[in-house]
Amino acid sequence: MKNLKIYRCDDFVVNDTKLGLVQKVREHLQNLENSAFTSDRHRKRKLLENSSLNSKLLKVNGSTTALCATGLRNLGNTCFMNAILQSLSNIQQFCCYFKELPAVELRNGKTAGRRTYHTRSQGDNNVSLVEEFRKTLCALWQGSQTAFSPESLFYVVWKIMPNFRGYQQQDAHEFMRYLLDHLHLELQGGFNGVSRSVILQENSSLSASNKCCINGASTVVTAIFGGILQNEVNCLICGTESRKFDPFLDLSLDIPSQFRNKRTKNQENGPMCTLRDCLRSFTDLEELDETELYMCHKCKKKQKSTKKFWIQKLPKVLCLHLKRFHWTAYLRNKVDTYVEFPLRGLDMKCYLLEPENSGPESCLYDLAAVVVHHGSGVGSGHYTAYAAHEGRWFHFNDSTVTLTDEETVVKAKAYILFYVERQAKSGSDKL
Repeated sequence: MKNLKIYRCDDFVVNDTKLGLVQKVREHLQNLENSAFTSDRHRKRKLLENSSLNSKLLKVNGSTTALCATGLRNLGNTCFMNAILQSLSNIQQFCCYFKELPAVELRNGKTAGRRTYHTRSQGDNNVSLVEEFRKTLCALWQGSQTAFSPESLFYVVWKIMPNFRGYQQQDAHEFMRYLLDHLHLELQGGFNGVSRSVILQENSSLSASNKCCINGASTVVTAIFGGILQNEVNCLICGTESRKFDPFLDLSLDIPSQFRNKRTKNQENGPMCTLRDCLRSFTDLEELDETELYMCHKCKKKQKSTKKFWIQKLPKVLCLHLKRFHWTAYLRNKVDTYVEFPLRGLDMKCYLLEPENSGPESCLYDLAAVVVHHGSGVGSGHYTAYAAHEGRWFHFNDSTVTLTDEETVVKAKAYILFYVERQAKSGSDKL
């Protein structure tokens, strides 16, 4: 049973015994945590395996083509990580940047050519999140294997993100934010002896338009995901207005309370909740309650006030997080409401601070990926992702990757949505 507590001594064991005892322990723990959900998941997977959609050879336009998508093995409740990695791998501009970075050899010459595993004796100097992230992205979509094990990346995650140590289920959104923040920080320090600014300048389309800096200099993370909010607060007593600009990598949206009992798309008890409703709730004028009194500099004391958000700068990739988990007195409940979202033509112009300065197509976004949480609680259940690749939609469920269709994607109860800025006219659909 010592292997169960190995993360307490700051190590990550992936080198299994010949009998696979470590893997058996992990599988046993996962079955204990998600027994009800796991049985349903196995049943669905069996159906998918018997489906023609799961074939590695697919007919497209009359010719046979290979399904080159690669799944990610579950290392023990790591579906939260796998869903985020698969989503980011299908954001082309972001993924290509990392895949084109120069490789860094973290292992010495004695182990060259042989598969080795990280141990604590190697020391923290050998840890590079950027490098392991790059290797993982390079392993996806190459078609040489059906599933890739992200064990080296997971080791680095354990080293630099203590919150994610252990084999318990984690929040995919929280992991995404930690991942992007740490990639951003590491890139600022340079990579493989090459200055971050030099690497960014090689892609002029990223550096020229990037004005959003979070925690220091700009990187590809802020160049692609970075936007700017204007936070406008007005004192209700004297009318004094306060404005400040806040950079963001994603927007966390509440599901309005009037929709929280509507769980399915076909339920008819009132209007359907849409992504527009969530965006409106985020940007609409709001009166702050007694616990959030504003310190008015003119009145010299805390006063009642109103708050409103405007988007001052939109990012190239708009990441929208639907706040499905809320704390009650004793536990964290999930809001299981279906939220309708568009596949194409999400129009963000009406949320801009200065919409008149934007072109007709510059505020339109098309969906690239969706992360879905299946289950009832943040500490249990399962994460999967849908993502578009070369015009086709795929469902990523750990090691299993299947082709799917748009009708299936739009029925998903989205948790995180990734929208990519439209570069050219591709339709007139709007939200």
